[in-house]
Amino acid sequence: MNKCDISLYAIIDPERTRGRPLGDLVKSAADGGITLLQYRDKLSDTRSLISNAEIIKNALSSYSIPLLINDRVDVALAVEAEGVHVGQSDMAPADARRLLGADALIGLTIKSLENARAAPLDVIDYACIGGVFTTLSKDNPSNIGLQGWAQVADHFRQAAPNLPVGAIAGIDADNLASVLNNGADGAAIISAIFMADDVTRATKQLKSIIESEMT
Repeated sequence: MNKCDISLYAIIDPERTRGRPLGDLVKSAADGGITLLQYRDKLSDTRSLISNAEIIKNALSSYSIPLLINDRVDVALAVEAEGVHVGQSDMAPADARRLLGADALIGLTIKSLENARAAPLDVIDYACIGGVFTTLSKDNPSNIGLQGWAQVADHFRQAAPNLPVGAIAGIDADNLASVLNNGADGAAIISAIFMADDVTRATKQLKSIIESEMT
């Protein structure tokens, strides 16, 4: 298992940026204290994905923040990203590991206890459980809530105590503390960072909550 800090896990999606430049937003979030960044883009063609990923990677060049690509292992390879995040219908984590190598970071979305029980614990480096709350950033018809999150997380705590387990979907400054108090090692956040008027300020506020709750 490769070590990664998922405490403030930012996900940038061009659909949730208010049309602002990706590179500028990424730098602002990095200045605010994000610990991991995922580029998620379900609409762009492959060349645009690579171009955008290169912009994002360049924006992170002066920070020690890993870049993960959602789903697309080919794009991760093309831009030499640090890894990928895959969902239940994407490439299998074992195949992603085979293509990207032992040092790559590989994360997996978990939507249910069944997903958790089937997760390849010898392959992944972290898991994100959700959706926890309602979100506008993705079609998310079934929210498991905090109680459901804790139930799924408990499986990982028993089966893989050292595996970082995060929460995803609808997390913001108002509910982040409740997620952390339920045992999350971090939260994956989209709109509360990249839809904010002041991305650095919003990120610092989230960072402050994390530091307060996790110390």
